[in-house]
Amino acid sequence: MAPLIPPVPEPDPAGARPRVSARGRLRTYFLTGIIVSGPLAITIYITWWFISLIDGWVKPLVPASYLPDHYLPFSIPGLGLLIAFLAVTLLGFLTANLVGRSVVEFGEVLLARTPVISGLYKGLRQIFETLFSANGTSFRTVGLVEFPVKGTWSVVFLSAPAAPDVQNALAPGGDHVGVFLPCAPNPTTGFFFYLPRRDIVEIAMSVDDAAKLVMSAGVIQPDDPHARIQAMAATLRAARGEDAPAPAPQRTEA
Repeated sequence: MAPLIPPVPEPDPAGARPRVSARGRLRTYFLTGIIVSGPLAITIYITWWFISLIDGWVKPLVPASYLPDHYLPFSIPGLGLLIAFLAVTLLGFLTANLVGRSVVEFGEVLLARTPVISGLYKGLRQIFETLFSANGTSFRTVGLVEFPVKGTWSVVFLSAPAAPDVQNALAPGGDHVGVFLPCAPNPTTGFFFYLPRRDIVEIAMSVDDAAKLVMSAGVIQPDDPHARIQAMAATLRAARGEDAPAPAPQRTEA
């Protein structure tokens, strides 16, 4: 939970602990409710939209007599998503054996002989193999590079090493790697370029945390449970009108 700005306390004429007005408490409670309910509501909405989208694609392909919705007075959400998951898993299982590989290779030969479609299919397959391969390393490492000027650092995602032709053209025998520099607040757009590996500072940050950092323009830092608990405690103290705990005194040795 992000820290809230505590309401400005009103001075107590008696010189006692400052009290928080009813308006300040109401503002704190309202903002706390927004922080709690906002992400939850948006998550539920996106999840429901995705389930409805897959159901709308899959259910028309299944005969009505095989769907429970045909016998029930209500529709079961997520059934199309479950069918799609099972179908994709079954396709992967069949492709893993000899017969499945033969069928896939035959289909690829047909696509390779089809103009336009062959190039589109090959490009998409390379992208999917790179992103979803179990042993792939692309976009799983986060780094920092000096961009756009010397002394300023930008977050980048490391891609695959440069191909031999590109490597020899840049610096024979060198070690160049492709990096993707996302733009804030939309990390799906950005710049792709090759850099020597020595100019990239790899950091121990997950891709999810780096994406949040870029999308929020630095507002959302990597998750720190201790800092989050402290922020929640500060919010509760502000709502109750309590003072922040004084730091523990430090002992000095003579």
